[in-house]
Amino acid sequence: MSETISSPASAPPELDLDACAAEPIRIPGGIQPHGALLVVDPARLTRLQASANLAEISGLVLAEGQSLADLPEAVGLVGELRRWATGGDPVLLRTVTIGAFVLQVFGHVTPQGLILEFEDPPRSEAETLEGLYPRLRRFLDAISQARDVPAVAAAAVQEVSALTGFNRVMLYSFDEQGDGTVLAENGDGVLPSYLGQRFPASDIPPQARALYQQNRIRLIASADYTPSPIEPPLSPVDGQPLDLSQAALRSVSPVHLEYMRNMGTGSSMSISILVEGRLWGLISGHSRAPRQVNAQVRTACDILGQVLSLQIEAREQAERTAQRLALKHVETELLARLALASNFEIGLLDNAHLWLGLTNAAGAAVVREGRVKTAGMTPSVDEVRRLAAVLEMRGEELVNLDSIAEILPQAESYASAAAGLLAVSISQLHADYIMWFRPEVVRTIEWGGDPRKPMEVGADRLHPRKSFEMWREQVRLRSTPWSPSEVDSARGFRNAIQSVVLRRAEERAELTTRLEAINKELESFSYSISHDLRAPFRHIVGYAELLADRQPDLDPKSAHYLQSIQDAALSAGRLVDDLLNFSQLGRASLTKDRVDMTKLVAEVRRSVEPDLAGRQIDWRVGELPRAWGDAAMLRQVLQNLIQNALKYSAPRERSEITISGEDRGAMVAYTVIDNGVGFDMAYAHKLFGVFQRLHRTEEFEGTGIGLALCKRIIERHGGTIAAASHLGQGASFTFTLPKRETAQQGDTPRG
Repeated sequence: MSETISSPASAPPELDLDACAAEPIRIPGGIQPHGALLVVDPARLTRLQASANLAEISGLVLAEGQSLADLPEAVGLVGELRRWATGGDPVLLRTVTIGAFVLQVFGHVTPQGLILEFEDPPRSEAETLEGLYPRLRRFLDAISQARDVPAVAAAAVQEVSALTGFNRVMLYSFDEQGDGTVLAENGDGVLPSYLGQRFPASDIPPQARALYQQNRIRLIASADYTPSPIEPPLSPVDGQPLDLSQAALRSVSPVHLEYMRNMGTGSSMSISILVEGRLWGLISGHSRAPRQVNAQVRTACDILGQVLSLQIEAREQAERTAQRLALKHVETELLARLALASNFEIGLLDNAHLWLGLTNAAGAAVVREGRVKTAGMTPSVDEVRRLAAVLEMRGEELVNLDSIAEILPQAESYASAAAGLLAVSISQLHADYIMWFRPEVVRTIEWGGDPRKPMEVGADRLHPRKSFEMWREQVRLRSTPWSPSEVDSARGFRNAIQSVVLRRAEERAELTTRLEAINKELESFSYSISHDLRAPFRHIVGYAELLADRQPDLDPKSAHYLQSIQDAALSAGRLVDDLLNFSQLGRASLTKDRVDMTKLVAEVRRSVEPDLAGRQIDWRVGELPRAWGDAAMLRQVLQNLIQNALKYSAPRERSEITISGEDRGAMVAYTVIDNGVGFDMAYAHKLFGVFQRLHRTEEFEGTGIGLALCKRIIERHGGTIAAASHLGQGASFTFTLPKRETAQQGDTPRG
């Protein structure tokens, strides 16, 4: 174990890694030999290119230019390809029989042709996506209850370890410099533990990071394989090497294979964690010996990785929102007090706790026209003036440093009081600044090997580092970094100071109220509001349907299990769709015009008619005054209210649905009444909240978002919505909309 001390002023020299970064890893010219690859023309299915081991792995003997349709043993494969081509799914994943071979085939279309990859199929039902669904469901339940990101990470590595059987599974996150820190680990003791250690950014070159973002999962079944070459090496389509960016069998860099061997691992698998479009981290599984993980298990791990990414993203967003809201409270209170002060400098000193609280700083200074005022732990007045002069030369409106010594070496002398700086310019004419300071935090970082030696230069090429022995680095002259919320708080305060303080204080108070409302909505949305959740649920439904089609003779219990999978995934998909509609509504613009509400009601009735077969329903639709609003959104309101009326009156022998309207002067009102089960008015305040339900899901299905959606639409129109009921005696919902008095009577209404 080695140890060193480093600081910003004496950073170690770096090796030039341009040669490694330029390695063409997207076009390696070969594949890993545990599978085979075939490139065909998407329309004619004629061979364009193939791996040298195609016949050995798949039994396909296909000459260049020959079509798969010419091979009797490939009739099943051809049928699957034809069905997939008309289905619209971007990728193919099927189990097919080719002569005596039963194989898993994975396909995707590229500009160079349709790339088909062949691997061994799952060895048992437990390794199929359907068999893995219960594990994924339990994982979802586990991470939803996890208290923080480290707990989520621990659950993730445990689940990936159970799914794949690797000797060691690690989850590590990347910092702004690209260094990775191991947050969680699950192992069986065969391989050494790296929990808590860091790995330098140079371990993963830029082009590899880009591939991790493009292709979320990668398996290397053996670190000692010999690639199976692509024949011919250049594509007949464009004369270029075959791009294998999306191929699961893509051969990897010899440098990386050597890195694995140096690390003592014989196989590995990586799952990308993408947060807000960036590579946040990786889950890496390693085994001492070669290990194969079939495509179904990899797909399950991919789904797990996507769900994990969304959980981390949602938790980080919630944490940032909470911090921004807290800092906004501080800013609002400080601005209100500054408005009463004779000048803002005195106001800052008199409210030093709020001034420091704006960025969670230990000290602060204000420099204005040469005058310096300080609070808390700061450099001396002369040192603050010198720092202001350096900042003026940089010419930046905001400076964010966790080490002042990076721009001013003399700052080492006062690092114990002020090592980190967050500063904003408050004048375009003078070197006037508001500064916040944080003291030095001396800390020890444990690296998985010496980060100063990422590569070794050999006679033929670069070689990866050989040592992964723990290497300790003591870091000095740095403070705790400033968070994005704290930087935003400093920037926002700068804008406020440069404006009329009293007016800005009022605006900030209003903004705080809005942020509180937004934060409450975020808490209600849970952590799965991203549209990225749609694809995993659709895949689950799709694969379950395919299995049902392929196995029509399942025993009743298995068929029930399969149907339960479909129903659960469909229900979750509907919930995600409703959440997306609700969250996007606030950003959608209103296209207002005169609306024929009678026509809208008729359209809604026609849309629900197919679901009412066998029911006795009395429709009582009165005269409905025309409205002024967005026709599509008002139709959504009517659809939700009418569907609710039909749903909750379903237990009645004869449903009675009454829809009426009235002119109330400046407003028009519309009411939907049913004779259903009703509700207790003591809980009426919950009706229009997200996920608030007054009846059990077992009694009446639904997502609990429909009425919240109605309320948001009506309020965006400037109207109101209310409900009334007696338990067991039906319910009525009334919404009002403001008139547009200037509308011409001859306007053509929209419906």
